[in-house]
This record gives sequence, C-alpha cells and structure tokens, in this order.
Amino acid sequence: QVQLVESGGGSVQPGGSLRLSCVASGSLFSIYAMGWYRRAPGKQRELVATITSDGSTNYADSVKGRFTISRDNNKRAVYLQINSLKPEDTAVYYCNADVRLQPHWPTSTYWGQGTQVTVSS
Repeated sequence: QVQLVESGGGSVQPGGSLRLSCVASGSLFSIYAMGWYRRAPGKQRELVATITSDGSTNYADSVKGRFTISRDNNKRAVYLQINSLKPEDTAVYYCNADVRLQPHWPTSTYWGQGTQVTVSS
C-alpha cells in the first residue's frame, strides 16, 4: 500500500516562509506527476502546483513567484517552498502522486493526509 506523508506545516507571520515535504512509501513501480493542493476554511480544494517526473512545473496564478515546487525522485519526495506568506494562504496543504504499482498497470492517484499552514499576525 502506498502512503504519502506530508510534513513542514505550521504557524507563521505574514511574510514568513515554510518548506513542506511529502514522501511516498510502500511498494510501487514508478511515480509520475506529483503535486500540492490546498483547502482553505469554507472553500474547495484547489491546485497549488504540480511537477512531472522530468521536472516540468505548473503553478496556480495566486502562488506564482512565491511558491516553488521541486522533487527528488531518488527519495520519492516532493517539496513546496512557500515564501512571502499571506493570510489567504492559510489552508490544509495536501500532496498527491500519480503512481504505477506494477509495470503495465494503470496509474492511480494517492493523497497525503494534509498538513496545516496558518498565516496570522
């Protein structure tokens, strides 16, 4: 069973920074795209950023220039460096990954349990 475990959330003041990490564990064949999403209080989950296995990235307009997604394929990890935090960035941040468990199997999407980011003065 594949598990994704996030870490690095916390409470910071506006303008602060955090680095979120997400590591995949379990038996699998390959990981393809990985990404970060967030759900703010009272809102639907939204895309933050994604990264393909070869490093191509995509960002939501609201985070461009402040957030940076990266990955380490050897560690099965994806990271999100978040700078210049704003109160509206407050949310639970989730990572996900498109995983192929066995060769020739279709891919499946797995989600982490989420990590809370709170931005407040």
